[in-house]
Order: sequence, then structure tokens, then C-alpha cells
Amino acid sequence: MRTIHLSRPIKFLAALLALLLFTPLLAAPAAAMSGYEPDFTITAEAAYVVNTDTNLVVYEKNSETPLVAASLTKMMTMLLMLKTYQDQLDTITVTMPRAIDDILYPYNASVADIRPGETVTLRDLLYAMELPSGNEAAYMVAFYMGGNDPDAFVARMNEEAAAIGCTGTTFTDPCGLEEGNVTTARDAYLILRALMEYDAYVEAAGTSTYQMPANTHHESPYPIQASNAMLSKSSAYYREYTQGGKTGSLVAGWQNFASWHTQDGETYISVLLHSQDAADAEASRPKPALRETGQLMDWVFDTFGVAAALDTTQPISELPVRYATDADTVMLYPVDDMMTLLPREGGAAVTEQTFHLPESLSAPVTQGDVVGTVTLSIEGEEVGTVELIAGSTVARNQVLYTLARVGEFFSSTYFKVVVILTMITLAVYAFVWVAAMLIALNEEGRRRPRKR
Repeated sequence: MRTIHLSRPIKFLAALLALLLFTPLLAAPAAAMSGYEPDFTITAEAAYVVNTDTNLVVYEKNSETPLVAASLTKMMTMLLMLKTYQDQLDTITVTMPRAIDDILYPYNASVADIRPGETVTLRDLLYAMELPSGNEAAYMVAFYMGGNDPDAFVARMNEEAAAIGCTGTTFTDPCGLEEGNVTTARDAYLILRALMEYDAYVEAAGTSTYQMPANTHHESPYPIQASNAMLSKSSAYYREYTQGGKTGSLVAGWQNFASWHTQDGETYISVLLHSQDAADAEASRPKPALRETGQLMDWVFDTFGVAAALDTTQPISELPVRYATDADTVMLYPVDDMMTLLPREGGAAVTEQTFHLPESLSAPVTQGDVVGTVTLSIEGEEVGTVELIAGSTVARNQVLYTLARVGEFFSSTYFKVVVILTMITLAVYAFVWVAAMLIALNEEGRRRPRKR
């Protein structure tokens, strides 16, 4: 067994680098569809659905409320494993220590049937954690990466959560068996989106069945099944658009599910926390979070679509032009069509446009000059801003320009100040001159002899 230890300075630098790299990408999306609600009730205590193509939220419910994470905790365990060993999944092997069996014994925990003394690859552990949510597999990763100290690995889990922008997440074990593992719907979205950067995870999460290798306690390979029934065509929860996801539940009565879905080239990440079993009462083995995810995503795909909010071939506004004789105005065109998420009914017509433009333009104007911007909003929520460019070239009339500049000079504050100062100067000069003349005359009168 090979163990890799990271010194504290290296850990700090790694966390800082992760923060710089991931924070811009994984920052919480802006809500833009708050005015649209499904016509059914979501029993989940918290939910978050984001369109990854536009980074817009289409559904949100208590997304900042911390709730018990259960097996969604394993998403962080898988993320750290892939971040460190993504190129060594088939070359590094890990042997399950007896200590893990002792840890799991008090729990009725889901496992992938890996037994003490058995040796498997990191790729096997990835599938074991993702498909049947094997708790022993998560602990094997924690023991291996923590140098036989799972608490050290849990500390790294919390550091990574903070680095990618989680604000309501705390981990107390590597698999989610303890109630101290809590997360928010928004944080679970951030973790899943980070996981989706790794092809190995995307492949594992989209797999229904995986063959674990023969081992000391298994004479031949044996299959493990995915708990994500939305991938199975024989399941009542099946959806063709579902690409993968992680389930989690700690006690009977509720279920978590973080997943992603693609249809017609549009992708969404959805997170439901604590969907209630009561709404799934007819199922023999209820999976309420899967049922509600299918219901919610059906509504999302029916309601929204990525489309052009603007038409670059059509003018969107116009501005008057000064110092020109061949044109009075210039038409303005958007520089980009702004592909964004829009309601399928109404489309671009439901957007609100706010222009940021000068009162007029001064010739000469060249076609393609950026003259301002327009900001689009839906239901008061900003969608984005696009530059506006001049649609034609307008030459300057030099005579009009010269006359206007002369007129502007004579009406300018500078000219008025000069005139006032000049008048004051002349007035002072005249006053001094008159005073000097009076004094001179007075002196002249004194020097003349008086006649007897």
C-alpha cells in the first residue's frame, strides 16, 4: 500500500490554488427565473436547479438551508480522490483494513461487499461509492489518503468544500453515516459540478452495473448495481435525459438526490434534499427524490429553452447625430445575439431592456463603433449585458462642426469667465485712471499761484 502525505504549506497552497481556479467557475448562479413556478408541490425541504449552459437558476427552494447530507457526502470523497489520483485509478490498489469493518458494524450501512483483506483499485472504489453507495469504499479512500487517519482526510474534505465556495457544508465522516454531515442544496450543486469536470466520474455516474473483481473472498467477479433508478429503463423512475447522479438517505422517510440531465443539447444540475416518502407511498421501495426530480425536470424542459434573446441583424435603438448633413440618426445593433435561457412561451418578448446610451453621437461615426450597452432582465432579474454598435458610417460636415464649436466656445463657461474678468479688469483700470487724473488735477491746482 502506498501512502502520500502532503505537508501543511503544500496543503495551503493547494487549497489557495483551488480557490482561485474554481471560485469563478463555481460561484453561485444568478436567479433569473424566479417568476416561474411549477404547478405541483415539491415535498423536498430544499431544492436547486441550474442550467449549466447559461449559469441561470430555474428553480430554488431553501437552497441555503443546511440539511443532513447522508451519502451525498461521498461526492466530496470522490472529488478528493479524483483530484489527487485521476491518472492512477487503475494502478493504485488499496486493501481494506479490519478497522473499517469495526466502524461500520453498528450501522445498517449500504456496502459494495468489499471485505477485510480484499484489495481493489481506486477505480473499483469509485464505482463502489457511486453505484451502491458503498460506505466501506469511502472509508478505504479515507484511510488511504489520510495515512490511516480518516479524521485527517475529513479535515481535507472540509477544506475543499470551503475552497470551491460551499458556505453551509460540514463533514464529520467520509461517507455520510453521521448526522453531523450537513450540506445545502446550493453547496451540493457546487460539489457535483466540480465532480463533473472528471471524465472518470461522469462515466461511473452514468453506469447502471459494474463488475467488481474476483478477490480473496470472491471467487469470481460480481456485479454492483446503481441506486440511481433514473438510469434504468425497467424502472418507473427512468428518464432518458438523466446522465448520472448520487442518491443519499440516512433514515426512512426522506431521500436526497444530486444529478444532472441533458436534452436537446441543454444541461441542468438538480439537487433535492429531504424529499418525503409520504408522497411516494404507493411504491414498495420509495425513492421520493428520484420521483420528484423526474417531475421537476419534466417541467423544466417543457418550460425553458436556450434561445437568442437578441437579433444581431435588426436594429434595437437609434441615436441622433450632430455635425452631419447626410444622416440625422444612426441605428444601433446588438453585437451578440445573447443565447440565454428563456421561457418557451414568449421567448425574447418577455425580456426587459435597459439601455445605457449617450444623448447623441458626434460625427464622424464609423460603422461598428461601440456606442453603448443594453441590459436584459426577466421578472426583474438581470440576465446579461450586450454592447451596442453603430450600424452605419456618418461623415462630419466641417462647416457645421466649426460653427458649432465657435458657438460652444462663446456659450462656454470659460468664455463667460474670461469676459467677466476682462470687464472687471477694465473697470479697475478705468477707476485707477480716473483716480489718477483727479489726483493730478488736484496737484496742478495746488501749484498755481493765487491772484491777489
